[in-house]
Amino acid sequence: MKKYDLLTPEGTRDLIYEECAALRNVGEKLRKIFTGHGYTEVITPGLEFFDVFNNKSRHYPQEVLYKLTDGKGRLMVMRPDSTMPIARIVGTRLRTAPMPLKLFCNQTIYRANPKESGRDDEFFQSGIEIIGGEVMRADMEALSIAAEVMQSFEVDDYRFEIGDSGFFTLLSSKLGMKEQELEDLREYVMSKNYPALDEMLAGYGDNKYAKAIGSMTRLFGGSDVFAAARAVLPEEALPILDRLERVHESLCALGMGGKITVDLGFAAKSDAYYTGIVFNGYISGYGMPVLSGGRYDRLIADFGVDTPATGFAVNENAVAAALLKRSGGMLLPAPDVMIYAEDGCIADAIVHCRKLIADGMTAEYSDLADVNASRELAKTRKCRRFDIVSETGVTSEEIG
Repeated sequence: MKKYDLLTPEGTRDLIYEECAALRNVGEKLRKIFTGHGYTEVITPGLEFFDVFNNKSRHYPQEVLYKLTDGKGRLMVMRPDSTMPIARIVGTRLRTAPMPLKLFCNQTIYRANPKESGRDDEFFQSGIEIIGGEVMRADMEALSIAAEVMQSFEVDDYRFEIGDSGFFTLLSSKLGMKEQELEDLREYVMSKNYPALDEMLAGYGDNKYAKAIGSMTRLFGGSDVFAAARAVLPEEALPILDRLERVHESLCALGMGGKITVDLGFAAKSDAYYTGIVFNGYISGYGMPVLSGGRYDRLIADFGVDTPATGFAVNENAVAAALLKRSGGMLLPAPDVMIYAEDGCIADAIVHCRKLIADGMTAEYSDLADVNASRELAKTRKCRRFDIVSETGVTSEEIG
């Protein structure tokens, strides 16, 4: 029987050295941004009841959930998402709190992805949720903070993709499709599978809504998209287009004009989850979005509080891996001082180490018994100084 004591499960991996430093660096940047804007942290359990993620407006496919049972035989899942547990908190412990609520989280997510998909089944996710507030104002706050997050990664080639799930919801509702047909249509739109999409829509003849779906899927680019869209969208969809154009103009005013792609075929994965603006953020070195978000006005009502909401989440592992790859491998910061204790001076060396740390330095205590081996270790660690603690005091050597 094959042993697995030297392996990690598929979709998981050990992080060491620079990988840990890069991940923590990303998390600290995000925390600083979120708290700077007045957001308050919440932490939800890693284990949730299956029912939290199993409802029409908050459905997660069974195949992406890690499932187990508790001591009473009740079905549990490892947390695949932070938004729904936060919605549960709003519907319970925060149901009487004054709105809007501005919350953020930084916690581990678990999702079972297809084999060889290149996606982690376990990863750290940070994000914000704005519960309540006026729709346009809240959307712009979420988008502006998302832009600030992307800029904090200090890469010039990040991209932002914006759309509105309302187009797909409105137009597809006019076609009278069965549930599976609707899901197939959504998949063709999201993947831009034009042959399959055209074949499906051909069955509706000259139906203006079917034609609009076929046309909008091909509309993506810069500000010119809006004029082109007005020529193909039915009148009912124009208010959605106007709203998206205002968002685009506001983002351009924030200096993001050259970073934004407008995609009218950007349909949400679930029209029962997202209800308005949707957006993704990309950086080179990672082929999928590192940031995703949007408006979800029906979700929290499932938990007993009928209030609009918007937000986004960042895959910290993906960002850290991409930035580490771009840098060629971030070096861990070297200790300022390596400290060696001669025989009988261990306690004095530890006291000396603590004093240096209290003075703001990084001091590593050598556990090696040989002074020369300790000195070589200090060179390997790229320390600037090597301190020897003896009965007569401390001798310092500069390391070039």
